[in-house]
Amino acid sequence: MELGITGKRAAVAAASSGLGLGTAKALAAEGVTVAICSRDRARVDDAVAEIGHGCIGLVCDVSGAAGGTAFVAAATEALGGVDILVTNAGGPPPGTFATTDVDAYPGAIELNLMSVVAMCKAAVAPMQERRWGRVVAITSIAVRQPMPNLILSNTARAGATGFLKTLAREVAEDGVTVNSVQPGLHRTARVTALYGDGADVPMGDAGDFGAIVAFLCGEQAKFLTGAQIHVDGGAYQALL
Repeated sequence: MELGITGKRAAVAAASSGLGLGTAKALAAEGVTVAICSRDRARVDDAVAEIGHGCIGLVCDVSGAAGGTAFVAAATEALGGVDILVTNAGGPPPGTFATTDVDAYPGAIELNLMSVVAMCKAAVAPMQERRWGRVVAITSIAVRQPMPNLILSNTARAGATGFLKTLAREVAEDGVTVNSVQPGLHRTARVTALYGDGADVPMGDAGDFGAIVAFLCGEQAKFLTGAQIHVDGGAYQALL
């Protein structure tokens, strides 16, 4: 399917591996010029080589608001503008209510909420001016169904979802869509670190996930906004 985004410019955060990398590869395959970031130059360079298609690699830490702003600024300079923003970041440390100290929450909120807010603040206004833009946030199925031993992620990502839903309504008339994609367990390094090789992964990998994100950025999805789409191979079974 031709998505109609050839020649667009995308900033994909935290894309040296996992779902971010799968998303960057899917967009690049559609003719999008992609800028990615990671904290490590070697990892960025490896990912750029894997993505190809003129991908631009940036060293940036998006674990907080300042880093999120800096990444969008660097991507804007490198690309000449950002038409598509994919927010993404690693998850905070695992833990339960009993094992997680109150002091751990601000860091998790910086990582999985404030970084999203900051990236959107930096990228969305120019999209509105151009009357076209796509924001897709990679969050977690934990927003719909909180996951055991991930209380920090459950809390912060739910806040990000509320922010994105509100933003979507405010910018819809300007031709900018804002959606979030909620992965379940995919075959990524983080899933292996959390659950081991025996993790219940119904189906799919990072490439399958990236294809969904690319579709949301396409012309066919221009009337889809404010949605939270779970991409989990059917693991989430509730009716709502």
